[in-house]
Amino acid sequence: MGELIELLPVLAVAALVIFSLVGAAVKVVQEYERGVIFRLGRLVGAKGPGLFFIIPFIDRMVKIDLRTVTLDIPSQEAITKDNVTVRVNAVAYFRVVDPEAAVVRVENYMLATMQIAQTTMRSVLGQSELDELLSNREEINARLQQIIDQQTEPWGIKVSVVEVKDVELPQTMQRAMARQAEAERDKRAKVIHAEGEFLAAEQLSNAANIISAAPSALQLRYLQTLGDISSDQTRTIIFPLPMDLISAFIGGSGGEASGASAVQPVIPPAEGSSTPRGEGA
Repeated sequence: MGELIELLPVLAVAALVIFSLVGAAVKVVQEYERGVIFRLGRLVGAKGPGLFFIIPFIDRMVKIDLRTVTLDIPSQEAITKDNVTVRVNAVAYFRVVDPEAAVVRVENYMLATMQIAQTTMRSVLGQSELDELLSNREEINARLQQIIDQQTEPWGIKVSVVEVKDVELPQTMQRAMARQAEAERDKRAKVIHAEGEFLAAEQLSNAANIISAAPSALQLRYLQTLGDISSDQTRTIIFPLPMDLISAFIGGSGGEASGASAVQPVIPPAEGSSTPRGEGA
């Protein structure tokens, strides 16, 4: 019994060592992870997901996350092709497709991808003009994605999307662009106004041709205008009354003669003069 008591510390230490070895030998990798195994410094391969065993003190495992990583590219100051200084930030989405290459071929694939994204963005912006950067954003995004993906492919990295988020312009350039936009809007307004004047003149010319073919249409138009003016009761309007309008309602040349005779002045004969023969009859 005493010997058993003396062996208890040894058994406890042995059990602790055994549990430690079992814990070091049993590895669990999640569904979105892979375990890259090195045995005595040599690459064995990637294992997972699930439960597997390694040889303690001989094998070494490096976990690699296969999920898509959102990489925020900080603002970079660049000079465009037309010598305009801008600050641009972007975002990149990538994931590890070859965990063995991501561990063996590059020391830190996250840092390496960040640096190559920054340098590539400055290079692409230096080859583009400001108008292209502002209007053809999709083309620049596609070019960035293609270049970064080609450079990170040996590391087992797949870059899926690169998007330019914001473009910061100097204050002087913003004011110049505002003046340019205002001038462009003024030009469009003047062109539209000129087109409207041209169409209005064309329609007026057509209306004049129609009215000249039918004189009574001018009189009807005149009456319609009078009716529109008379709807306003707060003003006193004095307008001329053309005789042609009245003659149209009196009718014919007889009416014109009657009207003419009605307005002829009557001159009384002088004293002592006799009435000419034939006029008193």
